[in-house]
Amino acid sequence: MLQGHLARSWDVRDKGFSLAGQDCILEPLCFPEHLCGSAPLASSSDGRPVTCSLCSDSFPASEKDQLLKHMVLYHKLVIADVKLIADFPRYMLYWKKRFTEQPITDFCSVIKTNSEGPVEQQEHYFLLCDALPEDRILREQLQQRRLVILDQQQKERDDTTFHRACMFCNEEFTGNRSSLLNHMAKEHSFSIGLPDNIVYCNEFLDTLECKLENMQCLYCEKTFRDKTTLKDHMRKKQHRRINARNHEYDRFYVINYLELGKTWEEVQSEDDRELFEDEDDDWSDWQAHPVYAVCLFCEQQAETMEKMYTHMEETHEFDLHKLKTDLSLKFYQQVKLVNYIRRELHQCRCYCCQEKFETKEELVQHLVNTGHGMQLPEISHWDQPQYYFPTYENDALLTALSDSESESEGPNPSSEVPVIAEDISNLKVIKQTSVLNKLLKDRAAVKDSN
Repeated sequence: MLQGHLARSWDVRDKGFSLAGQDCILEPLCFPEHLCGSAPLASSSDGRPVTCSLCSDSFPASEKDQLLKHMVLYHKLVIADVKLIADFPRYMLYWKKRFTEQPITDFCSVIKTNSEGPVEQQEHYFLLCDALPEDRILREQLQQRRLVILDQQQKERDDTTFHRACMFCNEEFTGNRSSLLNHMAKEHSFSIGLPDNIVYCNEFLDTLECKLENMQCLYCEKTFRDKTTLKDHMRKKQHRRINARNHEYDRFYVINYLELGKTWEEVQSEDDRELFEDEDDDWSDWQAHPVYAVCLFCEQQAETMEKMYTHMEETHEFDLHKLKTDLSLKFYQQVKLVNYIRRELHQCRCYCCQEKFETKEELVQHLVNTGHGMQLPEISHWDQPQYYFPTYENDALLTALSDSESESEGPNPSSEVPVIAEDISNLKVIKQTSVLNKLLKDRAAVKDSN
């Protein structure tokens, strides 16, 4: 019942919900992302539908997980190490034929669940794995069929006509592909592995560049509003690598075609950083677009803070500089104030009088009509630890705040910071009254008696 109530009150757009009359925000919000106009990435699959080995149902190759789920739920069949099967559609076709020839129990191990419970509650699952010699041979044969990839890799290794620009700094490289891959690893701390481990290199780089053009992190695959934000995210979060769980990259690593039982993820985890001991973390040469700050009260954006401050003062009669000066706000107090105002406006509530409105536009008009734009509640109301956390995760306005003049001048002697004075006690008195004197006298008396 509780789950139903929460589901009815959940607002996907706001990432929040209303409970017992209180507005809650469960996670930082995000301003709308503006992606560049490129088409979605195509699947690396060849598009063949995959048919279930035990029935006539088929699934697109890109929905392999749905097929595996179908087989578990409807047929109680589990296939071990699916990700190591070189050609999954052919694998499924082979076993579809074999299951029509012999009972499934001739090939699969039987696993009984709830073996100690009542018979009617017991279920039998079937495990198909390479412990069965026939399955092992099939997997190896499918692997061998794809060894032709070695010819492609050798051609790329010997190719001297390679020509491509770095996706981070636009420096151009000609000759062998290794010069570009080593450059990205050394100069930009971005490594996709050793050049000899890569196949279809140009297509691989096209895929990565498309993601970056869509402002998408290559590791966590979140999208951002501009390249500067994306660059800072990848640097601070140490996301300058690709996502090992994304099987879209499987076809670009030779190891996936060669060695049964080992995936490219293991190659990716191999530490080859000793090749680049002079690794430079400088990404300053990555060409980026300016960061646009968003107005507190409307959707207006500006590429400089001066323009944004002017817009808010002229359009919304709100002067953040004046508030900072009048209230002597320190840096983190400014952060909390901005986050507080953002949150109240997001919930269509006046941050001065707490009156609630149906729309944000009505609230903004109320602020102008009543003059509440420059009126704040008691400082204790918004100067709270909860407003350290950004209301909008990609709020560029927060990054442009500056310390107040009093903070930049250095320590303030009138501040309320407690200072403990240096101990200037009389050392001579301490020596005379110290308990050590008695101990030394007692020790000397014992020595004399001996």
